[in-house]
Amino acid sequence: MLYTPIKFRNLELPNRWVMSPMCMYSCENGLANDFHYVHYGSRAQGGTGLIMIEASAVSPEGRISPKDMGIWNDEQAEKLGEIVKFIKNNSESKTAIQLAHAGRKASNWEGKQLALDKGGWETVSASDIPYEESERKPHSLTIEEIKEIVNLFKKAAQRSIDAGFDIIEIHAAHGYLIHQFLSPLSNIRTDEYGGSLENRSRILVEIADAINEVLDENHPLFVRISATEYTVNGWDIPESIELSKILKQKNVDLIDVSSGANIHGAKIPVFPGYQVPMSEAIRTGAKIKTGAVGLITTVEQAEGILLQGKADLIFVAREILRNPYLAIQGSFIEEKNCFFPHQYSRAKP
Repeated sequence: MLYTPIKFRNLELPNRWVMSPMCMYSCENGLANDFHYVHYGSRAQGGTGLIMIEASAVSPEGRISPKDMGIWNDEQAEKLGEIVKFIKNNSESKTAIQLAHAGRKASNWEGKQLALDKGGWETVSASDIPYEESERKPHSLTIEEIKEIVNLFKKAAQRSIDAGFDIIEIHAAHGYLIHQFLSPLSNIRTDEYGGSLENRSRILVEIADAINEVLDENHPLFVRISATEYTVNGWDIPESIELSKILKQKNVDLIDVSSGANIHGAKIPVFPGYQVPMSEAIRTGAKIKTGAVGLITTVEQAEGILLQGKADLIFVAREILRNPYLAIQGSFIEEKNCFFPHQYSRAKP
């Protein structure tokens, strides 16, 4: 199954391997550069079915760090468009971008919040609860400010489509802004964006609706969520299933299932494939396509996940950093067809 094509709307991916979005912290003013050109181009040359660009901030304040990728202006989109053009001209890979806002986890460098006089900036969130007690309290967004952030996601999606990207992913995981709204532990609002699951998920639904206004049947929409935050009374798998049902009705094509990172100090049991059962639960419970991610390192492991119906796509992070040619090498093991650069044909077994 790893090398079986799959369609989302009218877009067909050549195989089930996905380069998971991973921040490289290598930008100046949010601009991609030569490093990113080689970084992403290499994985496309390695046969990966879908190349997903790292979390790209929809505003300067939405960056995790000063070195984050951005797509809040046309210059950034043009730079990313050069990478997309190379991938399309030199491989069979499709391209995606993850749109993000870090919320209260912004203004950070190497795990520490930056001071305002050291290049940092004020952060925002659903409520004025900091990620760590020692950090500055984030500004609790007004309804008008929430509407503006929804519009920023829409504008970023339009720039992404204009740059040539095939798929848009909304980053609603890992304790960033949208996740901060979803969780009852970081969202204690009493207006229409707080309280019930419907209210806490409202910003995400509004962003999905806004982005879908600029998409068509050739451009699918994915959403990454944290299926659980590993904390009593926090966001959990049953709520993730209910959210996924809502998102399916909002024309979301796949749930990219990760976990954690919203509650400081939460204990996460990590082992090979530790998030795969969450993907299976959402795929079964919400009847929506899912992507599995989390310490998936071998072709046999990935194939088993698909064959057992636990996911539809395999998102690979650290392993694809170690081995850009993971998909090609896996095709040798599986004796399946996979894109192979014609320039390298003499190395094909």
